[in-house]
Amino acid sequence: MPLRLPLLAAEKLQGARNVLVRSKVLVGLDGFVDTILHVVNKRESATQFTRMLKMAEFGKRIQAAAGRSANFEMVASMVKLGGNGPIMANALGSAGFPVTYIGNLGKPSIHPVFAEFAKRAEVISLAEPGYTDAVEFDDGKLMFGKHESLREISWANLLKHCPEATFRKKLGESTLVALVNWTMLPHMTAIFRKVLAAAPVVKGGKRPWAFFDLADPAKRTEKDIFEALGVIAKFQKSFRTILGLNFSESRQIGEVLGIQPPGEDQASVAEHAAHIREKLQIDTVVVHPTAFAAAGDAAGTAFVDGPYTPRPKITTGAGDHFNAGFCLGRVLGADLAMSLQYGVATSGYYVRHAKSPRLEDLKRFLQTL
Repeated sequence: MPLRLPLLAAEKLQGARNVLVRSKVLVGLDGFVDTILHVVNKRESATQFTRMLKMAEFGKRIQAAAGRSANFEMVASMVKLGGNGPIMANALGSAGFPVTYIGNLGKPSIHPVFAEFAKRAEVISLAEPGYTDAVEFDDGKLMFGKHESLREISWANLLKHCPEATFRKKLGESTLVALVNWTMLPHMTAIFRKVLAAAPVVKGGKRPWAFFDLADPAKRTEKDIFEALGVIAKFQKSFRTILGLNFSESRQIGEVLGIQPPGEDQASVAEHAAHIREKLQIDTVVVHPTAFAAAGDAAGTAFVDGPYTPRPKITTGAGDHFNAGFCLGRVLGADLAMSLQYGVATSGYYVRHAKSPRLEDLKRFLQTL
C-alpha cells in the first residue's frame, strides 16, 4: 500500500539538513514588535478571566456601543518578533537554512524582541521596527499597526547599511530570496526594481527561487498592485518566482488581472492559482485558505488539507510559517503537492506550539498526520 503524502514528506526530510545548510536565504524587508492580545469576556478574579472566543461576539459588543461608549480589557498573552519577513525568516532559520535578514529591527541597536533571532541569523537593521497589537480570537484576528518607521525602508537607506557590492554578493549566493509585506512598505516596488537590476544572470544550472507575499493589498490602489505584479513577473528571468497569497488576496489579485473569482472548494482555488500563474508567466502561485492550501505551477495544480485545530495557541504568523514550509519544499526539490504539505505542516505545528518547528519537529509532526 503506498505511503500517504505526510509520511512521504517526512521520509524526504531524511538527510535534508545537508541540503539546507548549503542553501543560503536572503529575506526582507519589514520588522514589527507583535503584542498578542486577548479580549476579556468575564473577569472572575485578579488573575482569572474568560476570553472572547469569536470575532462576531466582539463585533456585537462594539456595535451595541455605537452612540455610547464601551470599555474593553485586553490582556497580553505574549510579546514576540513580528512582521511577515522576520517571522518567515525565523521559521526558515529554525528549519536549518543559513539566513540573512534585512529590515527594520531596531535603531541604533537591535530591539530586544529580535535578540534571539539575531543570534541565529545575520541581521542588517535599517530603522526602528513597527508595532502591531494583534487581537486574537479562535476564528481570526484583528491587527492594529503603527507603521511610521516603515517609510524609512528605501533602496537608498538599504545601501547605507549594506553597500551595493555586499548586497549583490548576498543576492548571488542565495538559493532563496524572499521579499514580503509589499502593502505596508511604500517604497517596495522601487526596491523590487533595484533588486532585479542587481540580480546576477544565471547561465546554466538551476536559477534560485524568489518568493513574494503582497500581504493584504486591499488598501492599495489597483494601479499600484498592477504595477507591482508587473515587476514581480520580470523576476522570472533570473529566478524561479513564487507568489504567495491567502484566499482573500487571491481574489483581489485575480480581480486586478481580470480573472473570474474562484469558488471556495479546493479544485476551484487551485485552478484560480493556475490562472494567475499563467497571466503573470511565473513559476508558481500558491494560495493558502485556512482549511487547505492549493497551488499551480508548470506541472499542473495540487491541493492538500491543512491540519486544522479549533484551539490554536497563536494564529498571528501562521501564513508566514506556511510560506516558509512551502519554500522549504521547493528548495528540497519536492513536487507541488509535497511542498504544500510542508507548508500546512509548518503552519500547523506553529499554531499548536507557538514556536517555529525545527526539521526534527516537522518530521515528527508529519508522521502524526
